[in-house]
Amino acid sequence: MHKILLKFITVGFALSLTACGLLPEQKDETVGWSASKLYSEAKDELNAGGYDKAIKYFEKLESRYPFGTYAQQAQMDVAYAYYRQNDQAQGLAAVDRFIKLHPNHPNVDYMYYLRGLINFNDRTSIFDTFTDQDNTERDPKAMRDAFDSFKLLAERFPESKYTPDAVARMKYLVNAMSQYDVHVANYYYRRGAYVSAANRAQAAIKQYPDAPANEEALFILMRSYDALGQTKLRDDTERVIKANYPNSPWYAGGPKQKEKPWWKIW
Repeated sequence: MHKILLKFITVGFALSLTACGLLPEQKDETVGWSASKLYSEAKDELNAGGYDKAIKYFEKLESRYPFGTYAQQAQMDVAYAYYRQNDQAQGLAAVDRFIKLHPNHPNVDYMYYLRGLINFNDRTSIFDTFTDQDNTERDPKAMRDAFDSFKLLAERFPESKYTPDAVARMKYLVNAMSQYDVHVANYYYRRGAYVSAANRAQAAIKQYPDAPANEEALFILMRSYDALGQTKLRDDTERVIKANYPNSPWYAGGPKQKEKPWWKIW
């Protein structure tokens, strides 16, 4: 019985080797390509939206020609390709690797900027792109990471051509993070958790004192104090609202129509 089983195994192994031999060998089309040829082909794929192939070419370039400007440029372009491919984890890893290897590279400011963009455009799932979910209603971790990256760029490279856009995005992110706290405060208020609502509204006001979302935060704070029977605190908050937002639509229950976020392009 053991001899028969051994024969079957031997025959099966031989057949598998024969089958492998019948399969055509995959030819590497890039064999013999120079660094400039590899880079040119990779850039063409990148510009055409062929991110998988572009990444493969860039990685081959770095592997075969690890020294010189082409390899360094390939490392930057790989990070950008992952960013365009919406692969956040790989994109951030590529950015951090470049910064670690080339901290004094003349274009390292771009990599700090790219790291901010990767976090700024983070999606929890592909379906978020096609929904009406406001960025300010999502988990703010990516927003904080984006803010920190843009801030680092602005502090280290104030003269960088990418800094003005980074600063503009930081202003948006401050309001977005504030608005997130306001969403949470409103959530608590609607469920009768008035202490939690007041605490979260206060946190938004203190942490982001100049954010436009503070207008709504103050109204949530005022209504929470009212619900808790804290008359003095409620009246004090109302005086602050009237002094700073005398014509606020929140007196009438809030804006009639939610303004379209600038990041929505459709």
